[in-house]
Amino acid sequence: MSTVLICDDHRIVREGLHEFVRWVPGVERVLLARCGEEVLARYPIEHPDLILMDVRMPGIGGLEATRRLLARYPEATVLMLSAADDPDEVAAAVGSGARGYLLKDVSHEELCTAVVHALDGDDLVGTAMRQAMTIRRSRTSRTLLTERELQVLRGMSRGRSNGQIGRELFLSEDTVKTHARRLFRKLEVSDRAQAVALGFRRGWVS
Repeated sequence: MSTVLICDDHRIVREGLHEFVRWVPGVERVLLARCGEEVLARYPIEHPDLILMDVRMPGIGGLEATRRLLARYPEATVLMLSAADDPDEVAAAVGSGARGYLLKDVSHEELCTAVVHALDGDDLVGTAMRQAMTIRRSRTSRTLLTERELQVLRGMSRGRSNGQIGRELFLSEDTVKTHARRLFRKLEVSDRAQAVALGFRRGWVS
């Protein structure tokens, strides 16, 4: 028997999904969470077999919560939930490692079917779509970086300090730090090592 954790910041949505999911064959427990922080805190204690995660929430949103969760617990299974049919959001969800993406207006039957397949270990995205969405996300992220931020990232990839990058680009060290903080935020990374690794994977630096 399986445990499903539903995470959404709106109580009415949580309770509505609970009523649907508790009748899915094989589901024994349905847990509720209000935010990404709560999911990250409860996962190592509850070990749910499936998480239904809202994309947009206050604090740590669903995409970032999923990325952090799978970095620590790669065995976790997450289905993203959203009120909007946004291709870029789908790409971000796939890039974060989610097994699938559902709109909140899906029918009862569609939701239950998705939950059953996810609990069986099926990838609801599919290999071809996952590759396409990952590429789309990569391109989208790059367009969000300014040329100056790309220059700073390339400097980091060559092992340059902020001061050295500043001298090469005729910028102050503080300005370089500002550009670095912005690109970290856009790429959803916490330090230059992660940013450079992502840059190499996406072909932005060589």
